[in-house]
Amino acid sequence: MGSEPGVILVVEDNPQDATMTLRALKKHNVSNPIVLAHDGAEALDYLYGTGAYAGRDPSDLPQVVLLDLKLPKVDGMQVLKRIRSEAVTRTLPVVILTSSDEQRDLIDGYQLGVNSYVRKPVDFNGFIEAVSQLGLYWALINRVPRPE
Repeated sequence: MGSEPGVILVVEDNPQDATMTLRALKKHNVSNPIVLAHDGAEALDYLYGTGAYAGRDPSDLPQVVLLDLKLPKVDGMQVLKRIRSEAVTRTLPVVILTSSDEQRDLIDGYQLGVNSYVRKPVDFNGFIEAVSQLGLYWALINRVPRPE
């Protein structure tokens, strides 16, 4: 992978939240390429090189996945379950970024192996700051193992 920054995979079906996420990362100079998946099925296609992403090398993993829970087609917990069940993606950092404050979602996320669970702040400035901090930490500071 060299010194190029890894992709940040943002899995978000809400257009407003997706726009704010992209804006927050750009505002804080997170230079990683961003791939936006609008539902869980699209995220899985990207990760495993299927569907619209047929031919993409699935061993070229994102730096981090920012994963919403309430998604069409395949929900976020199912995406997380699949990521953790496959050898190639098992160590991929996944951050649940959701509006859910349900204790059950929090417990399920950690039991399925999420690396971090962040509740989306409701106010614009709080949301921008939270996403910026996530981007800076997971894209620039955190180190992940790469497939051999």
